[in-house]
Amino acid sequence: MALTVRSLTPELWPALEDLFGSAGASNGCWCMYWRIGAAYRERPRGRNKAALRALARRGPPPGLLAFDGDLAVGWCQLTPRTDLPWLESSRRTARVDDVPVWSLSCFYVRRSHRRRGVSSALIAAALRAAREGNAPALEAYPVDTAAPNSTSNLFTGTASSFRRAGFKTVARRSAARPVMRHDLKRLGSG
Repeated sequence: MALTVRSLTPELWPALEDLFGSAGASNGCWCMYWRIGAAYRERPRGRNKAALRALARRGPPPGLLAFDGDLAVGWCQLTPRTDLPWLESSRRTARVDDVPVWSLSCFYVRRSHRRRGVSSALIAAALRAAREGNAPALEAYPVDTAAPNSTSNLFTGTASSFRRAGFKTVARRSAARPVMRHDLKRLGSG
Protein backbone atom coordinates (compact mmCIF):
# COMPACT_ATOMS: atom_id res chain seq x y z
CA MET A 1 0.00 0.00 0.00
CA ALA A 2 1.43 3.37 -1.04
CA LEU A 3 0.68 5.96 1.62
CA THR A 4 1.23 9.69 1.53
CA VAL A 5 1.48 11.67 4.75
CA ARG A 6 0.57 15.34 5.02
CA SER A 7 0.39 17.88 7.83
CA LEU A 8 -3.10 18.70 9.05
CA THR A 9 -4.01 22.07 7.56
CA PRO A 10 -7.44 23.70 7.49
CA GLU A 11 -7.92 22.42 3.93
CA LEU A 12 -7.50 18.81 5.14
CA TRP A 13 -9.94 19.17 8.05
CA PRO A 14 -12.77 17.35 6.18
CA ALA A 15 -10.46 14.34 5.71
CA LEU A 16 -9.75 14.23 9.47
CA GLU A 17 -13.46 14.50 10.24
CA ASP A 18 -14.15 11.58 7.93
CA LEU A 19 -11.38 9.53 9.54
CA PHE A 20 -12.51 10.21 13.12
CA GLY A 21 -16.22 9.86 12.37
CA SER A 22 -19.04 11.81 13.97
CA ALA A 23 -18.21 10.67 17.52
CA GLY A 24 -14.51 11.41 17.24
CA ALA A 25 -11.58 9.05 17.64
CA SER A 26 -10.67 7.53 20.99
CA ASN A 27 -13.96 8.13 22.74
CA GLY A 28 -14.44 11.64 21.44
CA CYS A 29 -11.16 13.06 22.63
CA TRP A 30 -10.27 14.66 19.27
CA CYS A 31 -6.62 14.54 20.40
CA MET A 32 -7.28 16.79 23.35
CA TYR A 33 -6.33 14.33 26.11
CA TRP A 34 -2.64 15.28 26.35
CA ARG A 35 -3.56 18.95 26.03
CA ILE A 36 -6.27 19.17 28.70
CA GLY A 37 -6.20 15.84 30.56
CA ALA A 38 -9.27 14.13 31.96
CA ALA A 39 -11.32 17.26 31.30
CA TYR A 40 -11.72 16.01 27.71
CA ARG A 41 -14.16 13.40 29.08
CA GLU A 42 -16.23 16.06 30.85
CA ARG A 43 -16.47 18.43 27.89
CA PRO A 44 -18.96 17.89 25.11
CA ARG A 45 -17.27 16.11 22.19
CA GLY A 46 -18.14 19.04 19.96
CA ARG A 47 -16.02 21.31 22.13
CA ASN A 48 -13.01 18.97 21.82
CA LYS A 49 -13.54 18.87 18.06
CA ALA A 50 -13.74 22.67 17.87
CA ALA A 51 -10.54 22.97 19.93
CA LEU A 52 -8.57 20.73 17.55
CA ARG A 53 -9.99 22.54 14.55
CA ALA A 54 -8.91 25.87 16.05
CA LEU A 55 -5.39 24.49 16.49
CA ALA A 56 -5.32 23.41 12.84
CA ARG A 57 -6.51 26.86 11.74
CA ARG A 58 -4.06 28.74 13.95
CA GLY A 59 -1.06 26.53 13.10
CA PRO A 60 1.46 25.16 13.18
CA PRO A 61 -0.20 21.87 12.17
CA PRO A 62 -1.04 19.80 15.28
CA GLY A 63 -0.35 16.49 13.57
CA LEU A 64 -0.10 14.38 10.45
CA LEU A 65 -2.63 12.55 8.28
CA ALA A 66 -1.82 9.39 6.29
CA PHE A 67 -3.70 8.89 3.03
CA ASP A 68 -4.35 5.81 0.93
CA GLY A 69 -5.19 7.61 -2.29
CA ASP A 70 -7.72 10.28 -1.30
CA LEU A 71 -8.87 8.45 1.83
CA ALA A 72 -7.44 9.53 5.19
CA VAL A 73 -6.48 6.29 6.94
CA GLY A 74 -4.33 7.42 9.87
CA TRP A 75 -3.55 10.30 12.18
CA CYS A 76 -0.85 11.12 14.70
CA GLN A 77 -0.54 14.11 16.97
CA LEU A 78 2.90 15.68 16.57
CA THR A 79 3.86 18.81 18.45
CA PRO A 80 6.45 20.28 20.80
CA ARG A 81 6.09 18.63 24.20
CA THR A 82 5.41 22.03 25.77
CA ASP A 83 2.04 22.05 23.93
CA LEU A 84 0.96 18.95 25.89
CA PRO A 85 0.89 19.92 29.57
CA TRP A 86 -0.95 16.77 30.65
CA LEU A 87 2.20 14.76 29.90
CA GLU A 88 3.81 16.52 32.87
CA SER A 89 1.06 15.48 35.26
CA SER A 90 1.56 11.75 34.80
CA ARG A 91 4.37 10.01 36.62
CA ARG A 92 4.79 7.62 33.66
CA THR A 93 5.28 10.42 31.11
CA ALA A 94 6.98 13.08 33.23
CA ARG A 95 9.85 14.95 31.62
CA VAL A 96 13.12 12.98 31.50
CA ASP A 97 15.41 15.99 31.14
CA ASP A 98 15.47 19.56 29.83
CA VAL A 99 15.84 18.70 26.12
CA PRO A 100 13.10 20.59 24.21
CA VAL A 101 11.72 17.44 22.57
CA TRP A 102 8.73 17.14 20.29
CA SER A 103 6.15 14.51 21.19
CA LEU A 104 4.43 11.91 19.08
CA SER A 105 1.68 11.33 21.59
CA CYS A 106 -1.18 9.48 19.93
CA PHE A 107 -2.39 7.64 16.85
CA TYR A 108 -5.66 6.73 15.23
CA VAL A 109 -5.85 4.32 12.29
CA ARG A 110 -8.99 3.56 10.30
CA ARG A 111 -10.20 0.08 11.22
CA SER A 112 -9.91 -1.15 7.60
CA HIS A 113 -6.22 -0.16 7.52
CA ARG A 114 -4.95 -1.46 10.85
CA ARG A 115 -1.95 -3.81 10.80
CA ARG A 116 -1.00 -2.53 7.36
CA GLY A 117 1.93 -0.22 8.18
CA VAL A 118 0.02 3.03 8.69
CA SER A 119 1.52 3.73 12.13
CA SER A 120 5.02 3.00 10.84
CA ALA A 121 4.51 5.43 7.94
CA LEU A 122 3.28 8.08 10.38
CA ILE A 123 6.29 7.53 12.67
CA ALA A 124 8.70 7.91 9.73
CA ALA A 125 6.94 11.09 8.58
CA ALA A 126 6.91 12.46 12.14
CA LEU A 127 10.67 11.97 12.38
CA ARG A 128 11.16 13.97 9.18
CA ALA A 129 8.72 16.71 10.23
CA ALA A 130 10.25 17.12 13.70
CA ARG A 131 13.74 17.29 12.22
CA GLU A 132 12.55 19.92 9.70
CA GLY A 133 11.08 21.82 12.66
CA ASN A 134 14.55 21.83 14.28
CA ALA A 135 13.54 19.60 17.19
CA PRO A 136 16.61 18.00 18.78
CA ALA A 137 14.69 14.78 19.53
CA LEU A 138 11.29 13.14 19.10
CA GLU A 139 9.73 11.41 22.08
CA ALA A 140 6.91 8.85 22.33
CA TYR A 141 5.00 7.15 25.16
CA PRO A 142 3.92 3.80 23.68
CA VAL A 143 2.63 0.58 25.18
CA ASP A 144 5.13 -2.27 25.50
CA THR A 145 2.85 -5.15 24.55
CA ALA A 146 5.55 -7.66 25.60
CA ALA A 147 5.28 -6.53 29.23
CA PRO A 148 2.96 -8.40 31.59
CA ASN A 149 -0.45 -6.78 32.09
CA SER A 150 0.00 -4.30 29.25
CA THR A 151 -3.13 -2.54 28.08
CA SER A 152 -4.85 -3.28 24.80
CA ASN A 153 -5.59 0.45 24.42
CA LEU A 154 -2.87 1.26 21.90
CA PHE A 155 -3.67 4.87 21.01
CA THR A 156 -0.10 5.84 21.94
CA GLY A 157 1.41 3.21 19.63
CA THR A 158 3.47 0.13 20.43
CA ALA A 159 7.04 0.07 21.71
CA SER A 160 8.01 -2.46 19.03
CA SER A 161 7.01 -0.03 16.24
CA PHE A 162 9.10 2.73 17.76
CA ARG A 163 12.05 0.38 18.33
CA ARG A 164 11.99 -0.59 14.64
CA ALA A 165 12.11 3.13 13.77
CA GLY A 166 15.26 3.65 15.85
CA PHE A 167 13.75 4.96 19.09
CA LYS A 168 15.49 4.06 22.36
CA THR A 169 13.96 3.72 25.81
CA VAL A 170 15.10 6.67 27.95
CA ALA A 171 12.85 6.03 30.97
CA ARG A 172 10.59 3.25 32.17
CA ARG A 173 8.56 4.22 35.19
CA SER A 174 6.09 1.42 34.60
CA ALA A 175 6.80 -1.97 33.02
CA ALA A 176 4.42 -1.53 30.10
CA ARG A 177 4.85 2.20 29.39
CA PRO A 178 8.38 3.26 28.35
CA VAL A 179 9.34 6.78 27.39
CA MET A 180 11.13 6.38 24.06
CA ARG A 181 13.20 8.91 22.17
CA HIS A 182 14.89 9.33 18.81
CA ASP A 183 17.88 11.67 18.61
CA LEU A 184 17.14 13.65 15.45
CA LYS A 185 20.72 14.75 14.99
CA ARG A 186 21.44 11.15 13.95
CA LEU A 187 19.16 11.49 10.92
CA GLY A 188 21.74 13.57 9.10
CA SER A 189 20.91 16.39 6.75
CA GLY A 190 19.39 14.60 3.80
